[in-house]
Amino acid sequence: MIPPHAQLLTSPPPILILPTAHFLKPRISLSAPPSFIKSIKINRSALKCSAASLVSEPPQLELSDHNRRPFPAEVTRTILELSSVGTLSTLSVDDGSPLGFGVRFALDFNGTPILCLRDGVSADRSRRCSLHVQLEQCGVRTPQCTIVGNLNKPADGIALRKLCSAWKKRFNEEVEESYLYVIDVERVLQIEDYGEDGIWVSSSEYALAEPDPLRNSAEKIVDEINTNNREDVLRFCNIYVDLDFQVVDAKMAWVDRLGFDVRVTSVQKDVYEVRIPFPREVGDEKGAKSSFNGMSQLAWEVEKNFHAFEFKKVKHAKKIGNSVQTSDV
Repeated sequence: MIPPHAQLLTSPPPILILPTAHFLKPRISLSAPPSFIKSIKINRSALKCSAASLVSEPPQLELSDHNRRPFPAEVTRTILELSSVGTLSTLSVDDGSPLGFGVRFALDFNGTPILCLRDGVSADRSRRCSLHVQLEQCGVRTPQCTIVGNLNKPADGIALRKLCSAWKKRFNEEVEESYLYVIDVERVLQIEDYGEDGIWVSSSEYALAEPDPLRNSAEKIVDEINTNNREDVLRFCNIYVDLDFQVVDAKMAWVDRLGFDVRVTSVQKDVYEVRIPFPREVGDEKGAKSSFNGMSQLAWEVEKNFHAFEFKKVKHAKKIGNSVQTSDV
């Protein structure tokens, strides 16, 4: 009698039988091989023993939650990590007049802004201040945040040396310790784009938040997809999103660990933004491209009727500003 564990070791491994459709669509150039190709590579050595056939289950996607996006505190940390200049606003000590001027800033480990200000610039300002920072995302939208707090001199010692190190890391230059100031964050106003309503973030939420892991590669990913895979983005809107209008153009706006935002244009030239989540959270550029590739393959198969609808569609689309203007020339 064969022991139970021996039966498990010698049982025939499953072989993935692929429909003909898998070999009809060209490979998407920017991403890694799809998951079904990886399955074949994993089981290849086991094929020497025996073989059996098994039809794979179609991927399961849950796309109905359009709010599956980073928290406002995470978005704020991402904006500040990707930016190095902002507008510092203070009040004059003499007459209380508001004044804003451009500054460079670095961040310490918990997101505290570090400024380098000449004594003459800072001496006649009150401690109350705000720092406004905005980030243009692929020429499509401009999220922004405004930090409200107090402008203070850092304490001497190890903490001050760490601030100098953070400044050098950001700008690759030494800084005079006496010129350093920090903003003690009280709260942050985060705004998705021009004309949008803002959301207030508390100091504790801000300090505990982590910037998005895709922040340094997001613009590159979006540019590659909009350049080489525009047809796939348009197909996503038709397959994964439940819209009551025909989409004539679609462009990815930004990508993060939980999904991506797409700007779509209707026949009437109205512009909307839709949020399409990834099937699961990703942690780096390779994971984002692999998820996009898998979703693209599934969307193509659904469009060609090789797969039935196995998921809930995204049902929310936010109208953006005015209609697209066309020229008669």
